[in-house]
Amino acid sequence: MGKVEIVMPKMGESVAEATIIKWLKQEGDKIDAEEAVLEIATDKVDSEIPSPEEGTLLKQLFQENDVVKVGDVIAIMEVTGAGATTDNGNADSHVEAIVPAEVQSAVAEPVVAAVPLAEAQSEASAIPRNDNGRFYSPLVRSIAKKESIGTKELAAIQGSGMNGRVTKNDVITYLENRTGTPSNAILGSAAQEAKPAFSAHIPKNIALMEGDEVIEMDRMRKLIADHMVMSKHTSPHVTSMVEVDVTNIVQWRNRIKDEFQKKEGEKITFTPIFFELIAKAIREMPGVNVSLDGHQIIKRKHINLGMATALPSGNLIVPVIRDADQLNLLGLTKAVNDLARRARDNKLNPDEIQGGTFTVTNVGTFGNVMGTPIINQPQAAILALGAIRKKPAVIETPYGDTIGIRQMMFLSMSYDHRIVDGALGGSFIKKLADLFEAFDPNKSL
Repeated sequence: MGKVEIVMPKMGESVAEATIIKWLKQEGDKIDAEEAVLEIATDKVDSEIPSPEEGTLLKQLFQENDVVKVGDVIAIMEVTGAGATTDNGNADSHVEAIVPAEVQSAVAEPVVAAVPLAEAQSEASAIPRNDNGRFYSPLVRSIAKKESIGTKELAAIQGSGMNGRVTKNDVITYLENRTGTPSNAILGSAAQEAKPAFSAHIPKNIALMEGDEVIEMDRMRKLIADHMVMSKHTSPHVTSMVEVDVTNIVQWRNRIKDEFQKKEGEKITFTPIFFELIAKAIREMPGVNVSLDGHQIIKRKHINLGMATALPSGNLIVPVIRDADQLNLLGLTKAVNDLARRARDNKLNPDEIQGGTFTVTNVGTFGNVMGTPIINQPQAAILALGAIRKKPAVIETPYGDTIGIRQMMFLSMSYDHRIVDGALGGSFIKKLADLFEAFDPNKSL
C-alpha cells in the first residue's frame, strides 16, 4: 500500500486556478480508477476530476468553494501498488489528475484579469475569505476593497455562481447600479468594453399565464447569454450577404467522398472544403482577421478558425482549428471531425475553445438559407453558411445565357463596423464567393 497525491491538473495555458464545486467522494470512500472524485469550475469550464488509480480517499485538503491553484495538491489517496510510504508519513507519489473528461463549456469569452492574483490576494486581506458560510475569491475581495464595499454590503450582493457564490461580474453589476460605472482601477478600458451586459438587462417580474413553465438557465446558457448581449453592446454589427453557386463543390465532394473515406478513414463533409477556401480568403484579405483593443487594432498573424457547434443540450460551443491555413484538406477534415465529435461528447479541453480569430457557423444545418450571426468577441467577423439548395439560375456560356439547375447557397458575414467598413466586408465576402465558384470539379485527391 502507498499514498498518492492528487493535484489540480493543468487545463490550459490561461487557466491558473479552479474552484472546487463539490466533492463526489468523501474521506474513507473506495474509488475506482478513472472514477470522478470531485467537480471543479473555472471561468471557462465545469469539469470532473477522475481518480488516477484505484484506492481509498484518505484526505481532502480543500473544502467546497475553495479556489485552488493549478499544481496544488487537492487530495491524498491510499492505493495498491504505489511506492512505499516514507517514515514521516508523507506521500511519496505525486500524480496530476487527468484533464477533465466531461467539459461543459460555453462560448469562449474574453477573460479579463483586472487584478493579478498575487496582488488580489494581498489587497483582499480586509475582506474575510469565508463569511457566514459564503466564500469570496481573492479577485472579488480585491474589487470590494478598491470600491470600499464593506463585509455587510458584500454579503447583500446576490451571487450568480455555484451555490450563490459572488462572482466578479456580480460585483461589477452591483457597482454599476450603485455608482454608475466601476472604477478604471478595477476594470481597465479593455475590460469595460468586454464586460458582459446581460445581467443588467434581465426582465424582471414577467407575468405568468396558466400552463407556463419556468426553466432555470444552466451555467452554459447563462454564459452564452452574457456573451451574446456583450457582443451586441460592444460592436456595431453590419451583415453583408451574397448568393454563391457551389455546384462544382457539391459535384466534386459527391464524386470523391467514398474514395476519400476508404483511403483516409475519414468522412468528408462540406465543412473542411469550405474552411480551406475561407482560410485562403483570409490570407489574401487579412483585414477581417483583426481585433480591437481600445483604439488599437490588433492584426492577427495566425488564422484560427472557430467552428460553432450545436450541442445535444441545445447549447453552443466554438472549438478552434488553429493555423487553419497551414492545413491541407485531409488535416482540416480530421480536425473538423475530431472537434465536432468531442464537442458533442463534452470532451473538449479548455485550450481548444480559445484563441479563435474568425468564426464560422453553419446555419444551413438547420435548413436556414441565411442568417445574421453575432460576432464572437473579441473577433471582428463571423461567417454564416446557408443551406445548399437546387435552384434555377442563369448560366453564362460562349453561346449565350441559359437557365439551368444549380446548387446555390447564401454566405452571410457580420462584422464589427468600428474596424471593418462595408467596402472591406463586402469585398471579402465577394472574394470568398469567387473562390467557392472557381473550385475545380476535376481536382484530384
